[in-house]
Amino acid sequence: MNRIAVTGPTGAIGIALIQECIKSQIEVYAICRPGSARTARIPRNDLVHIIECSLDKLEQLDTADIPACDVFYHFGWAATIGDARNDTRLQTDNIRYTIDAVQLAGKLGCEAFVGSGSQAEYGRVEGDLSAATPAFPENGYGIAKLCAGQMSRIECEKLGIRHVWTRILSVYGPCDSDKTMVTTTIRKLFAGEKPALTAGEQQWDYLYSADAARAMIAIGEKGHNGKVYCIGGGKAHPLKEYIMEIRDQIDPDAELGFGEIPYGAKQVMYLCADISELTQDTGFQPQTDFKSGIAETIQWMRSEWRQHENN
Repeated sequence: MNRIAVTGPTGAIGIALIQECIKSQIEVYAICRPGSARTARIPRNDLVHIIECSLDKLEQLDTADIPACDVFYHFGWAATIGDARNDTRLQTDNIRYTIDAVQLAGKLGCEAFVGSGSQAEYGRVEGDLSAATPAFPENGYGIAKLCAGQMSRIECEKLGIRHVWTRILSVYGPCDSDKTMVTTTIRKLFAGEKPALTAGEQQWDYLYSADAARAMIAIGEKGHNGKVYCIGGGKAHPLKEYIMEIRDQIDPDAELGFGEIPYGAKQVMYLCADISELTQDTGFQPQTDFKSGIAETIQWMRSEWRQHENN
């Protein structure tokens, strides 16, 4: 793999993917929303080229100045938070954008297309998640992701492109959304506030963003055509343990509001990826434990916090 194209490159996985590509001397064409302030996060390097294009304009993108790429990574997705997850028009648009991304991959001569799905495609299930786990999504976001994965596979078959779909569980790290449990807890502890939390009994599988990026590279190089791979660490721990580790690294004396928020009506209580097939096919194994990964995340957020304070 010498050159890739990627949509949605400014999130935690996208930035980590670019950083890993730089280390491996892989050239990157990062397709970003025009005017996005998050574009400033993208590492400046001779191997990295920023292409401004919104998802709804992918089919119109002029590819004359983009050389042939090996793998196309589609991380771009609109309406991922809160009520927007059930905005059926927006989620339906996302399916079309995914098909447009496949068409763009074809124009760029890509051998493989790697799409980013979600654990939301499964709904609430018991046991570790794998490609064999039945998918019964319970919201528009999960339904659209499931459909996008299936539709993009059909489109890739037409174009002779190797298709791999990923279902991402809980990834954390620098450049993550500011609305996740991890980032919200860190931010409140920075401010000296007590985070209001559920009882934290959920069993959760967290994966550091750099590990997720390494999984994506391994899939781009070795992932099998037509397969679905769950992206996670392969081990679940109580959410309370993760939160206490975050607290201990910021302020061991800080108070945590466990039990102050009730579980939601559709609360998922167990979430863990079965990564055995991913490991078997690509050799991927997580390298970063939560203690080390959250230390890197806190350091990055502290730097961002100080910049904000100074401005």
